[in-house]
Amino acid sequence: MTSDSTATALLPRVEGVCAAAVVAGTPRGGPDHEIPDPATGGRYDRVGWASRGDVHDAVQAARGTLPAWEGTRPRRRAQVLRAIAAEIRDHADALAVLIMRETGKRAAEARAEAVFSAEYFDWFADAATMPTGAHLLNGDKRYLVGSRPVGVVAAVTPWNFPLSIPARKVAAALAAGCPVVLKPSELTPLSALAMLTIIERHAPAGLVNIVNGDGEELTGALVDHPDIAAVTFTGSTRVGTLVAQRAMKTMTRVTMELGGMASFIIDADADTELALDVLLVAKFRNNGASCIAANNVYIHRDLYDEIVPALADRISSLRVGAPEAGSTDVGPLLRPEHTERLHTLVSEAEQQGCRTWKAEIPEQGWFYPPTLVAASTRTSLWSEEIFGPVCAVRPFQDVDEVVNEVNSRGTGLAGYIVSADTERGLTTAARLNVGIVGINNGAPNTPEVPFGGVGLAGIGREGGIEGMREFLEPQTITLAR
Repeated sequence: MTSDSTATALLPRVEGVCAAAVVAGTPRGGPDHEIPDPATGGRYDRVGWASRGDVHDAVQAARGTLPAWEGTRPRRRAQVLRAIAAEIRDHADALAVLIMRETGKRAAEARAEAVFSAEYFDWFADAATMPTGAHLLNGDKRYLVGSRPVGVVAAVTPWNFPLSIPARKVAAALAAGCPVVLKPSELTPLSALAMLTIIERHAPAGLVNIVNGDGEELTGALVDHPDIAAVTFTGSTRVGTLVAQRAMKTMTRVTMELGGMASFIIDADADTELALDVLLVAKFRNNGASCIAANNVYIHRDLYDEIVPALADRISSLRVGAPEAGSTDVGPLLRPEHTERLHTLVSEAEQQGCRTWKAEIPEQGWFYPPTLVAASTRTSLWSEEIFGPVCAVRPFQDVDEVVNEVNSRGTGLAGYIVSADTERGLTTAARLNVGIVGINNGAPNTPEVPFGGVGLAGIGREGGIEGMREFLEPQTITLAR
């Protein structure tokens, strides 16, 4: 594995502390805060926190690059994006170390995230050169439909995928011709800082700027800034709702990717081994901290008594440990309060009579045991987004009841179905009011397809050509013939 010193060499610093902001290519300092390693609880690095003044300067720097970048030929934008993708791949091992150290993500998954981030830049390089206009004739008029970049984009990202989510947002905006101010999670800013170092080797200074620090203060300053034309936000439904409401005061365009609560349906005819394999991926990937993680697992009654013991054995056997260890299946959670929250939810379920099965965990670090809970509908564990290595299951008889329950939540980001009958799986998927569905697979996302939810799960899409169009403003010109 690449050394920590090689990884941290990618980080811009001011007097030994990771930059609070990088504005027009220049690192800036600020009050420093510790970035801990979740596997040990000890300090890994220090990062500065930016001010509202830094936000203003970052937006102005981005605004200054807009005319030139908007006027850059799409093919040239694509060349820049592909160069960024290539260098991200070249530094995938170093980036994986940063992801692993600041999040607790397993080394293999951290490297996969780095490669996945490069794929976003490659895909949006392709998207940048795709025609987006239309030419229509109607009677005595000719209609030319084109588009132009919306302007400066504020990208606000969470901690659980600290490189790939910023990459997904930044690449789409750059492909559309928009400069960006990136505000990564204050809990995991290192990966985004390293990505910016790579971007700046290929893009004009100020095209992408970064501000680190207090989420509420800096996000508010970005949303309120008159030169911010669009906000792309990934986070909780509660915070996303507040951000969207604030943006609407100035009619600033928003793209919101919010809470999950993904359903996982195991049909009566499902292959049990396949169902277990798919579920373990959908549930425990990224230590369970994924917005599309399987949250509510519905097992048909005909298979329930067969699957639950087998699932309990699988979960109890998961190896929990240091993320750099090749034998580790599940790593630590990000902070102690995350483990405490899961402990509260599982303890409540146990007090309500729900049976549980648990794996073993190390004594040091912020770990929570992978846990299976035979959940009742009245427990909070069933009605909340779990966001950790806890799997809640219950039996069902009629898929209509499951579909009605899922759709009644009003939050639909992802769902999963395991079925031997492809047509029935497709029919059920079409009835779920969610944005993305995996049938017989636990990893349904790829850069080429739109990603996003409905209802309280968000507004708009990322990924796919739709992801770039979030940052384009259509314009129709009508000519008399």
